Amino acid sequence: MRFWVAALISVLLVTPAHARWLQAESEHFVIYAEDSEKDLQHFAEMLERYHTALEKLTGKTTETPSPSNRITIFVLGSERAVRKAHGTGDRFVAGFYTPRAGASRAYVPRLRRSSGEPDFSQTVLLHEYAHHFLISTSRFAMPRWLSEGLAEFYASARVLDDGSLQIGRPANHRAGELEYAVKVPIRELLDPELYEQNRGRRYDNFYGRSWTLVHYLWFTDERKGQLNAYWQAVAAGTPSLKAAEKVFGDLDALDNDIDAYLRQRRMLTYKLSPELLPIGPVRVFGVSDGLDAMLPVIAHSQSGVTREEALDLLPDARKIAARYPDDARVLGGLAEAEVDAGHYDEAVAVADRAIAIDGTVANAHLQKGLALFRKAGDATDQDAAYRDAILAFAGLNKLENDNPLPLIYLYRSYVDRGLAPSEHAQHALIRATELAPFDQDLSMELAIMFAQTGAIANARATFAPVAANPHGGPRAEIARRSLGELIAAEEGKPFRLSFLDQQPADAGDAIEEPQAGTK
Repeated sequence: MRFWVAALISVLLVTPAHARWLQAESEHFVIYAEDSEKDLQHFAEMLERYHTALEKLTGKTTETPSPSNRITIFVLGSERAVRKAHGTGDRFVAGFYTPRAGASRAYVPRLRRSSGEPDFSQTVLLHEYAHHFLISTSRFAMPRWLSEGLAEFYASARVLDDGSLQIGRPANHRAGELEYAVKVPIRELLDPELYEQNRGRRYDNFYGRSWTLVHYLWFTDERKGQLNAYWQAVAAGTPSLKAAEKVFGDLDALDNDIDAYLRQRRMLTYKLSPELLPIGPVRVFGVSDGLDAMLPVIAHSQSGVTREEALDLLPDARKIAARYPDDARVLGGLAEAEVDAGHYDEAVAVADRAIAIDGTVANAHLQKGLALFRKAGDATDQDAAYRDAILAFAGLNKLENDNPLPLIYLYRSYVDRGLAPSEHAQHALIRATELAPFDQDLSMELAIMFAQTGAIANARATFAPVAANPHGGPRAEIARRSLGELIAAEEGKPFRLSFLDQQPADAGDAIEEPQAGTK
């Protein structure tokens, strides 16, 4: 999974024939869309049934998230808007997802199905949510083929009109890849190092072939139990290729078997009845006039902005807030824009106004805490400044006892002052990571803490899933280097990792603050 930065002013703030925004809330999701109530209700229920299906099929459950720790989804209305939000110019982007503690965000173009089939952007969302779920329910590093294969397997799900869910359907969106892309031989699929050695710049069928292998092992009677046995062997420390040879047998035969499997005219699927997929209530409602006007600004901010982008956005946020000075959620959005722009005093003042109007607006407490925390680093009396910041976060903690952000910033209030975190602060960071296991920047922070306190085995276990991130990147590379260094570390003795003494940009690629809509 990767992180994206976006610029949405031209797309979201200039919208002809503006439709009203609706909001949907469920146990695990918050969704904003300019769409019909019926479509939004169906979409939210589909996502909740999908979550329940993952629990049924994996036998794993997740903690119910606090309101602010749910995934927030913005439905932008078109692929063009999503590509603008993505910010890379990639014409193949159909949706994206940013996993952050207390600030997970997803962007999709539409809600509706086309000809009874799930929209591709929805498939992308389901793929990423499968990653989110699997990371949240396992502390072991998953081989890349298995991580992507399972995500593809689950993402082809379809909710039928009677509320049942089909899962394990053919991955039709991978048909072209499987037919025309370079084939990944089975040993390269199973061995990440061998795959990287031979990958080069080729366009290959890694995703499609990973899906095929998962589907084949899942539904083929003579292979029954092998997928689970393989995963158990890997989780116990056996290298992927060795585990595969032990469990699957002749790998050349397996390669031929999955080739033949793909040539079948029909494939099995699971159909889970509505009775097996109970979900909690889904509420769909209109937002206030003020929030209706401010939501494009909020969507922009929460996609991630630079200070320059934030300064360009700020005048629009201020104009809207001036029109709706008594709407606490609008003021919370303005406070967020002020924080993004680096105007911390202004952010605190606006947040205080929002809290005075409605003390239940979580974003107002969060933005006040963020602003005070950032001011604290330059304060003459840092102890007092950080204490004030933590008190602001305490307001958020009072609203949402299981929100991870107050716990994170309690820990950082020690680190930023150059102090050894108290035992209470260490436990706070551990608990925050339990609440947001999908946030790999946070996992990196926890792994560093373990290393520095001499909990070497815990540090290794925490770095391992980050190092195995299927999408790689600087964070994964630093985690892999750190695991190599920890080989020489002695349990019970504090150990300082070398990347912490390198240029700040290097470390910053690995650990980004899990902030709400800021970069």
